Amino acid sequence: MVFFSFNEIKKKKETLIGLVLGQILSLLSTSIGFTTSELVRKGINAPTSQSFLGYVLLAIVYGSIMLYRRSVIKAKWYYYFLLALVDVEGNFLVVKAFQNTSMTSVMLLDCWAIPCVLLLTWVFLKTRYSLMKISGVVVCILGVVMVVFSDVHAGDRSGGRNPVKGDFLVIAAATLYSFSNTSEEFFVKNADRVELMSFVGLFGAIIGAIQISIFERDALIAIHWSTEAVLPYIGIAIGVFLFYTILTILLKTNGTAMFTLSLLTSDMWAVLIRIFAYHEKVDWLYYLAFATTAIGLIIYSMKDNDQERQRGGEVVDEQRKLFDEEDGDSLRARLIGAST
Repeated sequence: MVFFSFNEIKKKKETLIGLVLGQILSLLSTSIGFTTSELVRKGINAPTSQSFLGYVLLAIVYGSIMLYRRSVIKAKWYYYFLLALVDVEGNFLVVKAFQNTSMTSVMLLDCWAIPCVLLLTWVFLKTRYSLMKISGVVVCILGVVMVVFSDVHAGDRSGGRNPVKGDFLVIAAATLYSFSNTSEEFFVKNADRVELMSFVGLFGAIIGAIQISIFERDALIAIHWSTEAVLPYIGIAIGVFLFYTILTILLKTNGTAMFTLSLLTSDMWAVLIRIFAYHEKVDWLYYLAFATTAIGLIIYSMKDNDQERQRGGEVVDEQRKLFDEEDGDSLRARLIGAST
């Protein structure tokens, strides 16, 4: 009986930690978005360079930890390369989308990541979602739709210079993010968190440097590098580093779907920033939308099926065997080569 009570307390603690971490990530995402908007207002159009320093920080910090531990690499390097490529391009596309379409459209179409994540985790990670969790997803999306109606009602919707192009960029970015986050959950649960961040940072920095040298070199040269231009880059770098660090923790404890739903409150945090930092007035529907999304997150977190956990454990064991088999094949190949 005591053991059962301890498990219940542990589950509630994990749920509470997941909700808190999700909102920290949402707030970080909002802060990075506002900083990016400030750079755009100053005429700085270099989307890849904005996240480049963040990848460099990840590579330096987590790479140093790996070297100190002398860790054995558990997954193939090219898996991490592909993951980093998808992640870098997702960041690139969403920044470009902000330059072409409205904030409301970006927020609404970004919800496309939710069904993508549910489908990918169901197919590849064998996650089974209960009716309670699906209901929580629906309530969260309802909250976001209310924000959209609030923007329209307040007349705060601007079309952007090329809305159709921007909308397609958002959909593409959301799809890439769903692949990236699902893959990160897989590696966090089957390989190693430090290893994941080291290689994503390393390959993300390499891919970013190549992309910057080809597409953004002239834009960076044209920038007047004053303190006002440098500080936002430093802020974004620190934000990206903290975002990915906390993200891997949340993915391991609560999964990709919980993370994706948590980001739905980012627009609500943006409203609070507009109120207190810019002293802007917002529509009353924003407050109702924030409460609705928060309720959806709580509903999603309330029911944590033992059957889902058990099935998840079986899948993790199967996936770990895959890593072990690949390592075993490599070892046998080396032994055969040595004997010949």
